[in-house]
Amino acid sequence: MNRRGFVISATAATAGMRAPFAGAQQPTGVRVATTPIDAGAQPFFAQSMGFFRSAGLDVTIATISNGSAIAAAVASGAVDIGQSNVVSIATAHERGIPFGLIAAGNLVVSRVHQAAFIVPVASPIHTAKDLTGKTLAVNGLGTIPHVGARAWIDQNGGDSNAVKYTEIPFTAMAVALDAGRIDCAFVSEPQLDDALALKHFRTIGYPYDAIAHEFLLGGWFTTAAWAKANPEAVRAYAAAMRTTSRWANANQGASGKILQTESGIAVSPTTTRVLFSDKLDPTQIQPVLDASARYGVLTKDFPAAEIIFTL
Repeated sequence: MNRRGFVISATAATAGMRAPFAGAQQPTGVRVATTPIDAGAQPFFAQSMGFFRSAGLDVTIATISNGSAIAAAVASGAVDIGQSNVVSIATAHERGIPFGLIAAGNLVVSRVHQAAFIVPVASPIHTAKDLTGKTLAVNGLGTIPHVGARAWIDQNGGDSNAVKYTEIPFTAMAVALDAGRIDCAFVSEPQLDDALALKHFRTIGYPYDAIAHEFLLGGWFTTAAWAKANPEAVRAYAAAMRTTSRWANANQGASGKILQTESGIAVSPTTTRVLFSDKLDPTQIQPVLDASARYGVLTKDFPAAEIIFTL
């Protein structure tokens, strides 16, 4: 296989979930690794609602706390399919690691703000220019939040090179702001709702809007070798994820109960929930790659189709 990979054909991508397994006597076993958070919850929903079973799959779900460990598990063959953000897959592609996306995951849509810059209510920071010389916290340097932060600052009249960046977990952002260790924080849901509920923080902007009004943040990936050896399972998993995405977006109350049971995360009716894409579309990925290359997270820009496996 060349480095461009191979992408699910239009016919396969729209096929019915049962079609690849017509006449099969036993469901196909697939091992999936995901993070126990809303963005990684599609397999929990699919399992609970019977979407995997309808697709002819017998799925075992492993919960792993971080993306690096998931990547290692997929690379070693300990699991077959894993959850990741698209920049991590793109970075692996640049390094020659044969990972590729097979199904879409969580989607950023500007009308549903899933992340924001927050500052203390009394802070003098109101605009991008006000961040000059200030310390801004993101959950990781070289991540999509870091890229979005820099893009928003530059697009709104500031200078992203004049800002100091530090790494703090989303769960610790509010405490760091209160303690004065940082001036501004990039906070994502569900921590964003929790922080704003305290009434002593305010938002100054929505950094993901600077990447695009809609883009794919995460997805489901495997190795080239496993995808080539298991094309029917790849098609079935992609079909199950499409069905799951549509169901979860339309049934956030029911999906919240499943998420709470499987992850232990408290999901209130007012929590802003993740949205999922029901298509693996290069145009939803390209803005992230473009911005990541512009800010040096990727060494160069390249077509998003290169990180999509097509059968």
